[in-house]
Amino acid sequence: MTDFDLQRVALPTGIELDVAVAGDPADPPVILLHGFPESHRTWRDVIPDLARDHFVLAPDQRGFARSSKPEGVEHYAPDRPVADLLALADRFGIDRFTLVGHDWGGAIAWMAALQHRDRVAKLVIVNAPHPFVFQKSLFDDAEQRASSQYITAFRNPGFETFVAGIGIDGFYDKSFAPHVDTSKVGAEERATYIDQWSQPGALTAMLNWYRASAVIVPGIGETPERPAFLDGPFPPVVPPTLVIWGLRDTALRPVQLEGLGALVPDLTVVKVDAGHFVPWENGPAVVQAMRDWGA
Repeated sequence: MTDFDLQRVALPTGIELDVAVAGDPADPPVILLHGFPESHRTWRDVIPDLARDHFVLAPDQRGFARSSKPEGVEHYAPDRPVADLLALADRFGIDRFTLVGHDWGGAIAWMAALQHRDRVAKLVIVNAPHPFVFQKSLFDDAEQRASSQYITAFRNPGFETFVAGIGIDGFYDKSFAPHVDTSKVGAEERATYIDQWSQPGALTAMLNWYRASAVIVPGIGETPERPAFLDGPFPPVVPPTLVIWGLRDTALRPVQLEGLGALVPDLTVVKVDAGHFVPWENGPAVVQAMRDWGA
């Protein structure tokens, strides 16, 4: 579906983003953040319904598709996309908003809700781990540690050389398609993904999100020093929070839902039939969960 406009928006962070814009600016605002390795197209089955009574913004985040791709890993540390998010809201005259994030977009959404509760009125997370739970699970849960070894591969500076050897289309077919329900994507969307990943600098920029992250991913059998923050208090997520979780996710294991209630006092969890890429594997379930919750 293309029931939205794609606008080029320049931000004071020095970044230009392509942003899908839909709905009436007078309606309650909602901002949708995609993850790796996607774009605003993640939300193609969600935007039209939300736009019936919300003002919807869905940016291609820095480093993705045709948005700006600054050189250097430091430009992809999580505080930079958070700054883009707030600047985007300011650019459209939005003070408080409902924030929805999937995968890396969810990681940015968690961080924004923790640090800017004055701006995030409600939080919706779709298959994205809470930062404390995720780091703890990488030390304490063998299944999650094993499932996260791909992060170490993505951080390898030689990963681009590997992709160059198989081609972007080969990367899609061999490294991406086996982990998703490709029957829900189709040939047209496959071509869109390959086009976006083929933009100059796009592959490195997308991978730099992993390289800039402070998350420690121990190797199988390794016992590195445990981060001190895991054994101390962690600040609560104050905004009302809806977590939508696809139960067939093989990258983020069920342990990511354990102990969330202690970290998110106003929490609702809805489990749905989908893999990791819930917004396009089961977009109607995302919309229904948000509607039922009152987003």
